Amino acid sequence: MRFSRVTLQGFRNLPLAEVALVGKRTFLCGANAQGKTNFLEALGYVTALRSFRGAESRALLGLGVTQAGLGYTVEHETFGESRLTITLTPQDRVVEWEHGKVTRLADFIGKFPTVAFSSQDNQFLRGAPSLRRRWLDLTLAAMDGAYLTALQRYTRAVAERNMLLKQGGRDAGALEAFEHELAAHAVTLVARRTVGIAELGELFRAAHARLVPEGEQAGLVYAPDTAVTAPAEFAALLVNCRTRDTLLKTTERGPHRDDLELVLNGRPAKQFASEGQQRCLVIALRLAQAAYFRAKGGVTPVLLSDDVLGELDPGRREKFWASLEGEPQVIATGTSLPADAAGWQVLTVEAGGVQ
Repeated sequence: MRFSRVTLQGFRNLPLAEVALVGKRTFLCGANAQGKTNFLEALGYVTALRSFRGAESRALLGLGVTQAGLGYTVEHETFGESRLTITLTPQDRVVEWEHGKVTRLADFIGKFPTVAFSSQDNQFLRGAPSLRRRWLDLTLAAMDGAYLTALQRYTRAVAERNMLLKQGGRDAGALEAFEHELAAHAVTLVARRTVGIAELGELFRAAHARLVPEGEQAGLVYAPDTAVTAPAEFAALLVNCRTRDTLLKTTERGPHRDDLELVLNGRPAKQFASEGQQRCLVIALRLAQAAYFRAKGGVTPVLLSDDVLGELDPGRREKFWASLEGEPQVIATGTSLPADAAGWQVLTVEAGGVQ
């Protein structure tokens, strides 16, 4: 797919931006803190109705603005030319397109895939497991409605159980009910994560091999919190953990504690990969995500590159372009023009204006 026109009003520091996107490559050029990343964030929002920076809806509204509007014209492999609008308020979002008003996230998520490459992606390796789980959940949920449903129901069950634990865990009947609900969805999540990570791992290895010298081999390893695979066994585990969980006032075991590890030549990349190697690993992970979306959904994602290409040396940058499949639309940002600027549509971003 590709964006052909974008209109933003009251989004972050962009009071009004109306932009026609021409060709396959668009470069947003400007100094820092002018709105380049905000523009990419608005494009990425259409994939899962979430900010790729993890921001809540209220943070996406401009200063003193009560609502923001996002409009897109998209050329799509399945839907043809589609027009979408998203209205954001501090408490809500309203999504409309030719198929009508969107009332369920499952009916929309993943239909318009984008993949965001960010200079902050190295935190994926170094940061908390929650960062890696969030990436995994967004990737799998975008292409698997059953996974999204299980994730939503599991998350609600954990929240309800935690509320009971904060009250002292005295209602054993209510705890048991939520534990059985939680256990059923936990097993579904673990099973689908196991399959999904295996598929993503193959795509990750292939993408990484196209970026680096021969001899470097990357891998993706699933690290589940528990090896329990049957709902009854998982429910029993939660019963055994009740005393400790009551003291801590939270559910300590389950898929919400799972992790994902990147390895390089069989060793944890977090500890043993150099800065340059880590950068290639996270870029390969994003390329694998794009390939996964394309394979599962039949739609080529738009690639959003936030000040990333400039960090690559010429050799790796050349390999990055050679590794792209399906001729995707690429929308990139930077403080200076790329070396091959003649091949880009160049837009200048200054003080929230895009032209």
